Amino acid sequence: MTDNFHPDRGEPGDLHVRTVLGLDIGGTKTACVEGAPDATILQRVEFPTSATEPFVETFPGIVATLRQMIVNADQRGRKIIALSVSVGGPLKIEEGKLLNPPHLTGWHNVNLKEHLSKAFPGLPVYIEHDGNAGALAEFHFGLGPLRPGLQHLIFLTFGTGVGAGIIVNGKILQGASDTAGEVGHWRLAEDGPLAFGKRGCWESFSSGAGLVALASEMYPARWNRSTPIRELVETMLHDDRDAMDVANVGGKWMGRGMALLIDAFNPQLIVLGSLAVALGERILAPARSVVEQEALPQACAACEILPSLLGSRIGDVAALMAALTRPAAQHALNEKPY
Repeated sequence: MTDNFHPDRGEPGDLHVRTVLGLDIGGTKTACVEGAPDATILQRVEFPTSATEPFVETFPGIVATLRQMIVNADQRGRKIIALSVSVGGPLKIEEGKLLNPPHLTGWHNVNLKEHLSKAFPGLPVYIEHDGNAGALAEFHFGLGPLRPGLQHLIFLTFGTGVGAGIIVNGKILQGASDTAGEVGHWRLAEDGPLAFGKRGCWESFSSGAGLVALASEMYPARWNRSTPIRELVETMLHDDRDAMDVANVGGKWMGRGMALLIDAFNPQLIVLGSLAVALGERILAPARSVVEQEALPQACAACEILPSLLGSRIGDVAALMAALTRPAAQHALNEKPY
């Protein structure tokens, strides 16, 4: 099957395959993708999220992009059978309602599933927390397939914010109110940068926003709270001394948070997305050092800490996972060609 899934191959009517439309909504960017059942990306469009703008003003542009992608797929002979969304929480997953995601301030109390269902009445809509979606992506299409017998995995988003997707005994953990994995809210220190309305929380130290906050406090003559995270990361990638100091401090706080996760859930694998992929050992080395000091020795020995194998593709693949892991969508994907 995988040989048929290439974005630039085929004439109209010659593929007759079923695919999923995915939406990866982050605090900085939004990506619209079309993906095959094996998570191959067939189409992709990316644009700024405009997270502080009212939802009613930004939603029509998303709908227009998705509709054009449906037309493109149809011209290639592909049938889109579902719409899948990965978005930051807190949210009500089955209901598809965003509550108060801190990095989507213009989207608070929006029933995203309802809006998408009205815009695309012929498509079932599936929504998942971005941490959970990232965990499922790595479990099924990333590092998971390379580790036979893997049952316990934690994925950390490590982008604009920090959230976790927790897989226990091979199943995603959503919790009683769909808030399992909201670890960015954890207070790791009595003082520190402010995030989530809580000084010293994990996200205030070890996230894109957290690293910028640390940099502005440690080296105010060089960086401030409005410094773009990409600018700071570029400086880190050039091994600038001040920037590496910031990465070292952020990495140590990342390690403290991961040590708590390791003690609580005893995972076989912790996978970090986004910034960990870009920064690699600049952030992971100090994190591992702290984990070795603070986590239970037997739990630490059982757990690998690695950047996402999917790398820059993690958000695109995660966008598909709400549908690819739902039985109804799996059944539709496996039906005979139309």
